[in-house]
Amino acid sequence: MLGLATSGCGLISSDVTNFDLTLPDKTFTIDASGWNVNQQAAAALLSTSCASQPTVCASAAMQACQMGCSGACSTQTQTCELSMDVSLYRSIDLVMEKPELKTINDEPVIKVTIDSVTYEVTANTLNVATPEMKVYVAPMSVMNPKDPQAKEIGVIAAVPAGQTTSGPQNIAFNATGKQELVNIMSTFKTPFNVLVGSTLVVKMGTPVPEGKLDAVVHIKAHAGL
Repeated sequence: MLGLATSGCGLISSDVTNFDLTLPDKTFTIDASGWNVNQQAAAALLSTSCASQPTVCASAAMQACQMGCSGACSTQTQTCELSMDVSLYRSIDLVMEKPELKTINDEPVIKVTIDSVTYEVTANTLNVATPEMKVYVAPMSVMNPKDPQAKEIGVIAAVPAGQTTSGPQNIAFNATGKQELVNIMSTFKTPFNVLVGSTLVVKMGTPVPEGKLDAVVHIKAHAGL
């Protein structure tokens, strides 16, 4: 709802200088089943020595995991490791999600101020800790955090296995993160994506991920003309 003086019909007043841009919650799920891991092949990979043949890990990883995975030789243990990509996105269309903006459709740009970007882990049955996860914004056509058009804005702290958060936690913005978010929200007629990306590395002696984690991201902002 609008955080400003409005006329009786609910439209933004002509002299508006400040209105609410709080967005609907964006949910993200890390589901280990999406990697399609063959547990037996994964166990074999993690016990494979790569001291004399480092490239063996790449081919073994293809047998262990069908999607979003790669294998590499650990320089510490000289055994294979399995890297599992976390790549999630949600689309934001400001005009659709904040219908009030339709009343200023003649304006090409709005002046956005970011109030907060927080996250909550609402459910977690993962048997491993997540790594630190990076948050990005990108054009709507970009769905992979590794795409060069994806702009990192901050990070979500690592989440221990099986743990949730007690309430909203602030993401840690990087030096340009708030400005990147302001830039993409200011051109409010153009939809964009919020992405979460990281890599979960499984090493010899650590369990292969099972279970899933549900999280929600809250973006609160306000804007003026």
